[in-house]
Amino acid sequence: MPTRAPSAASLSPRVSIVVLTHNRPTELARMLQHLASLPEQPPVIVVDNASSPAVDPTRIPGWGQARLVLCPRNEGAAGRNRGVAEVTTPYVAFCDDDTWWEPGALATATILLDADPRVVALSARVLVGPDNRFDPACEAMARSPVTPPPGPPLPGPALVSFMAGAVVMRTDAFRAVGGYEPRFFLGAEEVLMALDLAARGGWIVYAPEVVTHHHPSAARDASHRRLVTLRNRLWIPWLRLPLRWALSESRQILREARAARLVGPVLREALRTLPWVLAERRPVPPDVLRRWLEVYRPHALRPAPACLDDEHAVSSTPMPHPLNNRPR
Repeated sequence: MPTRAPSAASLSPRVSIVVLTHNRPTELARMLQHLASLPEQPPVIVVDNASSPAVDPTRIPGWGQARLVLCPRNEGAAGRNRGVAEVTTPYVAFCDDDTWWEPGALATATILLDADPRVVALSARVLVGPDNRFDPACEAMARSPVTPPPGPPLPGPALVSFMAGAVVMRTDAFRAVGGYEPRFFLGAEEVLMALDLAARGGWIVYAPEVVTHHHPSAARDASHRRLVTLRNRLWIPWLRLPLRWALSESRQILREARAARLVGPVLREALRTLPWVLAERRPVPPDVLRRWLEVYRPHALRPAPACLDDEHAVSSTPMPHPLNNRPR
Protein backbone atom coordinates (compact mmCIF):
# COMPACT_ATOMS: atom_id res chain seq x y z
CA MET A 1 0.00 0.00 0.00
CA PRO A 2 1.58 3.34 -0.98
CA THR A 3 2.31 6.02 1.57
CA ARG A 4 -0.31 8.78 1.55
CA ALA A 5 0.74 12.08 0.04
CA PRO A 6 1.36 14.59 2.85
CA SER A 7 -0.84 17.62 3.15
CA ALA A 8 0.60 21.08 3.72
CA ALA A 9 -0.70 21.10 7.29
CA SER A 10 0.94 17.76 8.04
CA LEU A 11 4.36 19.10 7.08
CA SER A 12 4.54 21.37 10.13
CA PRO A 13 6.88 20.03 12.84
CA ARG A 14 4.36 18.00 14.83
CA VAL A 15 6.47 14.86 14.94
CA SER A 16 10.08 14.46 16.04
CA ILE A 17 12.43 11.54 15.43
CA VAL A 18 14.43 9.93 18.22
CA VAL A 19 17.37 7.86 16.97
CA LEU A 20 19.15 5.32 19.17
CA THR A 21 22.75 4.48 18.27
CA HIS A 22 25.69 2.60 19.73
CA ASN A 23 29.05 2.06 18.03
CA ARG A 24 27.69 2.26 14.48
CA PRO A 25 28.99 5.52 12.97
CA THR A 26 28.74 4.29 9.37
CA GLU A 27 25.13 3.18 9.75
CA LEU A 28 24.28 6.37 11.63
CA ALA A 29 25.66 8.56 8.82
CA ARG A 30 23.67 6.66 6.19
CA MET A 31 20.48 6.88 8.24
CA LEU A 32 20.87 10.63 8.89
CA GLN A 33 21.31 11.30 5.18
CA HIS A 34 17.97 9.60 4.55
CA LEU A 35 16.26 11.56 7.32
CA ALA A 36 17.64 14.85 5.96
CA SER A 37 15.76 14.24 2.70
CA LEU A 38 12.34 13.84 4.34
CA PRO A 39 9.80 16.40 3.15
CA GLU A 40 8.43 16.69 6.69
CA GLN A 41 11.80 18.05 7.91
CA PRO A 42 11.21 16.73 11.44
CA PRO A 43 13.41 17.63 14.40
CA VAL A 44 15.92 14.80 14.89
CA ILE A 45 17.35 13.83 18.27
CA VAL A 46 20.25 11.36 18.26
CA VAL A 47 20.79 9.44 21.49
CA ASP A 48 24.33 8.08 21.72
CA ASN A 49 24.18 5.05 24.00
CA ALA A 50 27.76 5.47 25.27
CA SER A 51 29.51 4.71 22.00
CA SER A 52 33.29 4.33 22.14
CA PRO A 53 34.43 6.73 20.87
CA ALA A 54 31.45 8.96 21.51
CA VAL A 55 29.48 10.26 18.55
CA ASP A 56 31.09 13.40 17.17
CA PRO A 57 28.71 15.37 14.92
CA THR A 58 31.65 16.96 13.09
CA ARG A 59 32.73 13.49 11.93
CA ILE A 60 29.29 12.24 10.85
CA PRO A 61 28.37 13.17 7.24
CA GLY A 62 24.85 14.47 6.92
CA TRP A 63 24.51 15.43 10.57
CA GLY A 64 22.65 18.63 9.70
CA GLN A 65 20.52 20.13 12.48
CA ALA A 66 20.19 16.97 14.56
CA ARG A 67 20.53 17.36 18.31
CA LEU A 68 22.83 15.04 20.26
CA VAL A 69 22.06 13.45 23.64
CA LEU A 70 24.94 11.60 25.29
CA CYS A 71 24.20 8.74 27.69
CA PRO A 72 26.79 8.22 30.45
CA ARG A 73 26.50 4.45 29.93
CA ASN A 74 24.80 2.09 27.50
CA GLU A 75 21.19 2.13 28.71
CA GLY A 76 19.75 -0.08 26.00
CA ALA A 77 16.18 0.74 25.01
CA ALA A 78 15.86 3.14 27.94
CA GLY A 79 18.24 5.48 26.12
CA ARG A 80 15.17 6.43 24.09
CA ASN A 81 13.69 7.90 27.27
CA ARG A 82 16.43 10.55 27.25
CA GLY A 83 15.59 11.42 23.66
CA VAL A 84 11.87 11.73 24.36
CA ALA A 85 12.67 14.06 27.27
CA GLU A 86 13.91 16.53 24.61
CA VAL A 87 10.84 16.22 22.36
CA THR A 88 8.50 19.22 22.12
CA THR A 89 6.15 17.88 19.43
CA PRO A 90 2.93 15.93 20.15
CA TYR A 91 4.18 12.87 18.28
CA VAL A 92 7.50 11.03 18.28
CA ALA A 93 8.85 8.54 15.75
CA PHE A 94 11.64 6.12 16.60
CA CYS A 95 14.58 4.93 14.54
CA ASP A 96 17.49 2.68 15.23
CA ASP A 97 20.71 3.57 13.45
CA ASP A 98 19.98 1.00 10.74
CA THR A 99 16.41 2.16 10.00
CA TRP A 100 14.91 5.26 8.41
CA TRP A 101 11.47 6.59 7.52
CA GLU A 102 10.18 6.75 3.97
CA PRO A 103 9.36 10.24 2.63
CA GLY A 104 5.76 11.08 3.53
CA ALA A 105 5.46 8.37 6.18
CA LEU A 106 5.55 10.77 9.13
CA ALA A 107 3.03 13.10 7.53
CA THR A 108 0.73 10.11 7.08
CA ALA A 109 1.25 9.08 10.71
CA THR A 110 0.35 12.60 11.82
CA ILE A 111 -2.90 12.47 9.85
CA LEU A 112 -3.83 9.09 11.34
CA LEU A 113 -3.05 10.11 14.93
CA ASP A 114 -4.85 13.43 14.56
CA ALA A 115 -7.95 11.61 13.32
CA ASP A 116 -8.30 9.04 16.14
CA PRO A 117 -7.43 9.94 19.74
CA ARG A 118 -7.91 6.32 20.81
CA VAL A 119 -4.72 5.35 18.99
CA VAL A 120 -1.50 5.92 20.94
CA ALA A 121 0.96 4.10 18.67
CA LEU A 122 1.27 3.22 14.99
CA SER A 123 3.49 0.27 14.14
CA ALA A 124 4.90 0.82 10.67
CA ARG A 125 5.25 -1.44 7.65
CA VAL A 126 8.91 -2.44 7.55
CA LEU A 127 10.77 -3.02 4.28
CA VAL A 128 14.01 -4.93 4.77
CA GLY A 129 17.24 -4.59 2.82
CA PRO A 130 17.95 -3.06 -0.60
CA ASP A 131 15.29 -5.26 -2.22
CA ASN A 132 12.59 -3.95 0.17
CA ARG A 133 11.48 -7.35 1.45
CA PHE A 134 8.26 -7.29 3.44
CA ASP A 135 9.13 -7.97 7.10
CA PRO A 136 7.47 -11.22 8.29
CA ALA A 137 6.48 -9.55 11.56
CA CYS A 138 4.35 -7.11 9.57
CA GLU A 139 2.61 -10.00 7.84
CA ALA A 140 1.59 -11.27 11.28
CA MET A 141 0.47 -7.77 12.31
CA ALA A 142 -1.70 -7.45 9.21
CA ARG A 143 -3.51 -10.64 10.29
CA SER A 144 -3.86 -9.60 13.93
CA PRO A 145 -6.82 -11.34 15.62
CA VAL A 146 -7.28 -8.62 18.25
CA THR A 147 -10.91 -7.50 18.51
CA PRO A 148 -11.06 -3.74 17.86
CA PRO A 149 -12.94 -1.38 20.16
CA PRO A 150 -16.57 -0.42 19.51
CA GLY A 151 -17.23 2.70 17.48
CA PRO A 152 -15.55 3.95 14.32
CA PRO A 153 -13.02 1.57 12.73
CA LEU A 154 -9.42 1.93 13.77
CA PRO A 155 -6.97 3.03 11.03
CA GLY A 156 -5.55 -0.49 10.92
CA PRO A 157 -5.52 -3.87 12.68
CA ALA A 158 -5.37 -3.63 16.47
CA LEU A 159 -2.18 -5.02 18.04
CA VAL A 160 -0.87 -6.04 21.45
CA SER A 161 2.70 -4.89 20.72
CA PHE A 162 4.86 -3.07 18.18
CA MET A 163 8.44 -2.85 16.94
CA ALA A 164 10.42 -0.36 18.99
CA GLY A 165 12.49 0.97 16.07
CA ALA A 166 9.52 1.28 13.70
CA VAL A 167 6.77 3.06 15.61
CA VAL A 168 5.21 6.52 15.82
CA MET A 169 3.69 7.36 19.21
CA ARG A 170 1.91 10.08 21.09
CA THR A 171 4.63 11.74 23.14
CA ASP A 172 2.36 12.14 26.17
CA ALA A 173 1.43 8.44 26.08
CA PHE A 174 5.10 7.41 26.05
CA ARG A 175 5.79 9.64 29.04
CA ALA A 176 2.66 8.56 30.91
CA VAL A 177 3.87 4.95 31.15
CA GLY A 178 7.37 6.03 32.15
CA GLY A 179 9.09 5.16 28.89
CA TYR A 180 11.06 1.93 28.57
CA GLU A 181 11.97 0.00 31.71
CA PRO A 182 15.73 0.47 32.21
CA ARG A 183 16.23 -3.01 33.66
CA PHE A 184 15.18 -4.62 30.36
CA PHE A 185 18.14 -3.20 28.41
CA LEU A 186 17.27 -4.60 24.93
CA GLY A 187 14.84 -7.38 24.09
CA ALA A 188 11.03 -7.48 24.35
CA GLU A 189 11.05 -4.05 25.99
CA GLU A 190 8.17 -2.87 23.81
CA VAL A 191 5.94 -5.74 24.98
CA LEU A 192 5.89 -4.39 28.53
CA MET A 193 5.27 -0.85 27.30
CA ALA A 194 2.46 -2.05 25.02
CA LEU A 195 0.67 -3.71 27.93
CA ASP A 196 1.01 -0.53 29.98
CA LEU A 197 -0.29 1.63 27.13
CA ALA A 198 -3.29 -0.69 26.74
CA ALA A 199 -3.93 -0.70 30.49
CA ARG A 200 -4.28 3.08 30.30
CA GLY A 201 -6.91 2.74 27.57
CA GLY A 202 -4.70 3.24 24.50
CA TRP A 203 -4.82 1.26 21.27
CA ILE A 204 -1.85 0.19 19.15
CA VAL A 205 -2.45 -0.18 15.42
CA TYR A 206 -0.58 -1.61 12.46
CA ALA A 207 -0.50 1.15 9.82
CA PRO A 208 0.87 -0.31 6.54
CA GLU A 209 0.79 3.09 4.83
CA VAL A 210 3.37 4.33 7.35
CA VAL A 211 6.59 2.88 5.95
CA THR A 212 10.09 2.53 7.33
CA HIS A 213 13.21 0.86 5.93
CA HIS A 214 15.46 -1.54 7.82
CA HIS A 215 18.94 -2.47 6.62
CA PRO A 216 20.09 -4.73 9.46
CA SER A 217 23.56 -3.98 10.75
CA ALA A 218 26.07 -6.79 11.08
CA ALA A 219 27.27 -5.27 14.37
CA ARG A 220 25.13 -7.34 16.75
CA ASP A 221 25.74 -9.52 19.81
CA ALA A 222 23.15 -12.19 19.08
CA SER A 223 24.06 -14.57 21.94
CA HIS A 224 23.81 -11.92 24.65
CA ARG A 225 20.60 -10.54 23.11
CA ARG A 226 19.06 -14.03 23.22
CA LEU A 227 19.80 -14.39 26.93
CA VAL A 228 18.50 -10.93 27.82
CA THR A 229 15.36 -11.38 25.72
CA LEU A 230 14.52 -14.69 27.40
CA ARG A 231 15.03 -13.10 30.81
CA ASN A 232 12.82 -10.15 29.88
CA ARG A 233 10.12 -12.41 28.49
CA LEU A 234 10.17 -14.30 31.78
CA TRP A 235 9.78 -11.03 33.68
CA ILE A 236 6.82 -9.75 31.64
CA PRO A 237 4.16 -12.30 32.69
CA TRP A 238 5.08 -11.91 36.35
CA LEU A 239 4.99 -8.14 36.02
CA ARG A 240 1.67 -7.88 34.15
CA LEU A 241 -0.31 -11.15 33.78
CA PRO A 242 -2.59 -12.98 36.24
CA LEU A 243 -1.03 -15.91 38.06
CA ARG A 244 -2.48 -18.56 35.76
CA TRP A 245 -0.92 -17.03 32.68
CA ALA A 246 2.32 -16.09 34.42
CA LEU A 247 2.83 -19.77 35.21
CA SER A 248 1.84 -20.88 31.71
CA GLU A 249 4.17 -18.40 29.99
CA SER A 250 7.02 -19.26 32.36
CA ARG A 251 6.82 -22.94 31.42
CA GLN A 252 6.93 -22.07 27.73
CA ILE A 253 9.86 -19.65 28.08
CA LEU A 254 11.88 -22.02 30.24
CA ARG A 255 11.42 -24.76 27.63
CA GLU A 256 12.89 -22.39 25.06
CA ALA A 257 15.72 -21.47 27.42
CA ARG A 258 16.49 -25.13 27.98
CA ALA A 259 16.60 -25.76 24.23
CA ALA A 260 19.03 -22.84 23.89
CA ARG A 261 21.10 -24.12 26.85
CA LEU A 262 20.40 -20.91 28.73
CA VAL A 263 17.99 -22.10 31.40
CA GLY A 264 20.57 -21.73 34.19
CA PRO A 265 21.51 -18.08 33.46
CA VAL A 266 17.88 -17.13 32.82
CA LEU A 267 16.68 -18.65 36.09
CA ARG A 268 19.54 -17.15 38.10
CA GLU A 269 18.77 -13.68 36.78
CA ALA A 270 15.04 -14.13 37.35
CA LEU A 271 15.51 -15.24 40.96
CA ARG A 272 18.01 -12.47 41.66
CA THR A 273 15.48 -9.85 40.58
CA LEU A 274 12.41 -11.47 42.16
CA PRO A 275 11.93 -8.77 44.84
CA TRP A 276 11.84 -6.07 42.14
CA VAL A 277 9.42 -8.05 39.97
CA LEU A 278 6.99 -8.62 42.85
CA ALA A 279 7.18 -4.96 43.91
CA GLU A 280 6.37 -3.83 40.34
CA ARG A 281 3.68 -6.46 39.65
CA ARG A 282 0.49 -4.87 38.26
CA PRO A 283 -1.71 -7.39 36.39
CA VAL A 284 -3.47 -5.86 33.41
CA PRO A 285 -7.26 -5.39 33.42
CA PRO A 286 -9.47 -8.16 31.91
CA ASP A 287 -10.05 -6.35 28.60
CA VAL A 288 -6.30 -6.05 28.00
CA LEU A 289 -5.77 -9.67 29.02
CA ARG A 290 -8.39 -10.70 26.46
CA ARG A 291 -6.43 -8.94 23.71
CA TRP A 292 -3.28 -10.74 24.82
CA LEU A 293 -5.08 -14.08 24.83
CA GLU A 294 -6.49 -13.46 21.36
CA VAL A 295 -2.92 -13.29 20.04
CA TYR A 296 -0.93 -15.66 22.25
CA ARG A 297 -3.51 -18.16 23.57
CA PRO A 298 -6.57 -18.03 21.30
CA HIS A 299 -7.74 -21.54 22.21
CA ALA A 300 -7.95 -20.54 25.87
CA LEU A 301 -10.82 -18.13 25.32
CA ARG A 302 -14.10 -19.63 26.49
CA PRO A 303 -17.68 -18.41 26.13
CA ALA A 304 -17.82 -17.40 29.79
CA PRO A 305 -15.73 -14.22 30.21
CA ALA A 306 -15.36 -14.92 33.92
CA CYS A 307 -12.53 -17.32 33.08
CA LEU A 308 -10.32 -14.32 32.38
CA ASP A 309 -10.14 -13.55 36.10
CA ASP A 310 -9.80 -17.16 37.26
CA GLU A 311 -6.18 -17.44 38.33
CA HIS A 312 -6.68 -21.04 39.43
CA ALA A 313 -8.12 -22.46 36.20
CA VAL A 314 -6.17 -25.18 34.38
CA SER A 315 -3.99 -23.61 31.70
CA SER A 316 -4.33 -24.51 28.06
CA THR A 317 -1.42 -25.95 26.10
CA PRO A 318 1.05 -23.11 25.46
CA MET A 319 1.31 -21.91 21.88
CA PRO A 320 4.55 -20.83 20.18
CA HIS A 321 5.42 -17.31 21.26
CA PRO A 322 5.50 -14.86 18.31
CA LEU A 323 8.34 -12.86 19.88
CA ASN A 324 10.73 -15.72 19.10
CA ASN A 325 11.03 -14.49 15.53
CA ARG A 326 10.63 -10.77 16.13
CA PRO A 327 13.14 -8.82 14.02
CA ARG A 328 15.34 -6.18 15.64
